Amino acid sequence: MSENFLYSLARPLLFAMDAEAAHHLTLPALKRAAALGLTRLVKQPAADPRSVMGITFKNPVGLAAGLDKDGAYIDALADLGFGSIEVGTVTPRAQAGNPKPRMFRLPAAHGIINRMGFNNGGVDAFVANVQASRFYQNREGVLGLNIGKNADTPIENAADDYLKCLEKVYPYASYVTVNISSPNTKNLRQLQGGSELDGLLAQLKDAQSRLADQHKRYVPLALKIAPDMDGEQVKNIADALLRHKIDGVIATNTTLSRSAVEGMQHGGEAGGLSGAPVFELSNTVIRLLKAELGDALPIIGVGGIMRGADAKVKIEAGAQLVQLYSGLIYAGPSLVRDCADALRAR
Repeated sequence: MSENFLYSLARPLLFAMDAEAAHHLTLPALKRAAALGLTRLVKQPAADPRSVMGITFKNPVGLAAGLDKDGAYIDALADLGFGSIEVGTVTPRAQAGNPKPRMFRLPAAHGIINRMGFNNGGVDAFVANVQASRFYQNREGVLGLNIGKNADTPIENAADDYLKCLEKVYPYASYVTVNISSPNTKNLRQLQGGSELDGLLAQLKDAQSRLADQHKRYVPLALKIAPDMDGEQVKNIADALLRHKIDGVIATNTTLSRSAVEGMQHGGEAGGLSGAPVFELSNTVIRLLKAELGDALPIIGVGGIMRGADAKVKIEAGAQLVQLYSGLIYAGPSLVRDCADALRAR
C-alpha cells in the first residue's frame, strides 16, 4: 500500500479541518508512525548525489523550512526520502507568533497563505531537539538550520539575534540559512536592502570564520530571499552575496502578491502566499540570480513545486537543488520521489 494512497484517504479529513490544526495533527501522527517503524517502509528515491556548498546531498530534493519550526520531527520527515532536511525558522527567545487564525488553504489555486510569525520554542529548545534526533546523532544526512529574529527585537538590532542563533546552532548544522525574507515579521524584509544587508552579512561572515576556527569545521551560510523584487533589487543582493562570500542563496520565500488568487475565499488574508501561485515569481528570481551569479555560488530553488516537472523547471532556471513544502500538503509525500525521479531522469 503506497504512502500516496494512504495520504489520498487522509487528505479529505485534513482539509475539512482548520489548516493549522491539521498541521498539528499530521506531524505528531507522522512521528508516531516513525516510532513504530512505519515510515521506514516508504519507498526511497534512488541515490542521485549532488555536491553543493561543499556538502554531498544524497538527492537534490530537500524539505524547506517552516514545516518543522522546532526541529521536533526531523527523524520522521527524513524517512520520506528527502536529500536534505531544513528546520526552523528559530529565534533566540521563544515566541507565540501572530494571533490565530493564521494559516489558510486556497485549494482552487493550490496555494496556502500563512502569517505564522516565526512561532517557535526558542533556540535552546530547538538545539536540544536537533541533538536528540537520530538523524543528527548518526549523521544520516544533510541538516539545514534556519535562523531569524524575534518579533520584538528592533530592526536596527536584528544582527544581534542572527548572531545569537548562529552561535547556538553552528555545531549541529550541515548548513545555516539566514531568513531575512518572511513577510510576517514587521520590517524584516528591510534587511534585504543595501546597507542593512551589507552590515548583516559582514557580521555573519566574521562570526562564521570565528566559529569555524573554534569548532574546526566550516559550516556554509545560505541567504533566503523574497520573490517580490525587481531586477535591480536582485542584482544588488547578488552583488552582496558575492562580495561577502556567502555560500548559497535560497530563492524564494512566500509572496505578498495576490494577483493569482484575487476573488478566492481567503485570497485577501494578510501573510505570505506559497504553493503554485508563487511558482513563476520564484522562477523569475532564480533566473535573475543565475544571470548575475553564474556558477560563483549555488541557488536552491523553492516555491510552487507541485509535481516532478516543476522541479525540473527550477533546475533549468538555474537552481542546483530544490526544496518542497506547500506541494506536500496538496500532493502528499510521494511528491518527494516524483521530483527526485524527474531530476535523475534529466
